[in-house]
Amino acid sequence: MGKYFVKRLGMAILTIFLVACLTFLLMNAVPGSPWLSEKTPSETTLAALNAKYGLDKPVYVQLYMYLKNILHGDFGVSLKMQKNRAVLSIITEMFPVSAKVGAIALCWAVLVGIPIGCLAAFKRGKFTDSVLRIICTLGISMPSFVVASVLLVTLTGTNAFSLFPSIFDASQGWRAYVLPCFALGFYPMCYTARQTRSAMLDSFSQEYIKTARAKGLKNNKIIFKHALRNALIPVITYLGPQVAFTLCGGFVVESVFSIPGLGRYFVQSIQNRDYPVIMGTTIFLAAFIILMNLVVDLLYKVADPRISLTKGGE
Repeated sequence: MGKYFVKRLGMAILTIFLVACLTFLLMNAVPGSPWLSEKTPSETTLAALNAKYGLDKPVYVQLYMYLKNILHGDFGVSLKMQKNRAVLSIITEMFPVSAKVGAIALCWAVLVGIPIGCLAAFKRGKFTDSVLRIICTLGISMPSFVVASVLLVTLTGTNAFSLFPSIFDASQGWRAYVLPCFALGFYPMCYTARQTRSAMLDSFSQEYIKTARAKGLKNNKIIFKHALRNALIPVITYLGPQVAFTLCGGFVVESVFSIPGLGRYFVQSIQNRDYPVIMGTTIFLAAFIILMNLVVDLLYKVADPRISLTKGGE
């Protein structure tokens, strides 16, 4: 087990290093500058700003200095959006807002998606299965910004069905979270239901399920104790990185509902070419995904004790 974790740690460090390098190089390859706006500074001012933040040095020197600073926990400071404020401080402030919305969205997506998938598999070929498959197919086909926009138009504003605020305001309590959490969790719910249905149908065809039926076990016990446990493995595989993406903020959903979270701020940092914020957020997301992949591997062992982490990590 110790060897497995050492190997995963080494792979994590290498992955983060590659993500940082590629993001930095691609970011610098895009034309433009953080200082360009409607009122472009003079050449002298631009030169002074570039010299102050080290942007006048060759790209490979900037990359070396950035990686060196990361090792000391320094992700730089914001160049434009919150000028001279530490990027790590910005992430620390924005992430909890995104994490709360994302956690609620994932909870309802999993708690609804898995039972729906089980029900569709158990009712295979029947009317219930057809209706659930249509709903899930629509959910997978519709981007989150479409779902968010439809909710915004139909359930907010001055129309007869105005039930929720159009702009996120945490002071309004649960009403502020309903629409963004639904929009953010609708796709994961539908995808989870589809995966659960496919995995459950595969489990139902296994010999141990046929044996359980022959013993006269009740359907609930067959579904939730025997079939579902093995069917959860592909669902866990999907939910690992999805948790990281969702908790770090639904970029479009946060923008639609004006949620002051990390996802919306990340989009704004790209528009403003705030390089340190872009880099810090990307590295944070990469590290979070790596962590969730490790959690997924551990959950494999919980779902199926026959799985060997040591052999799987080789």
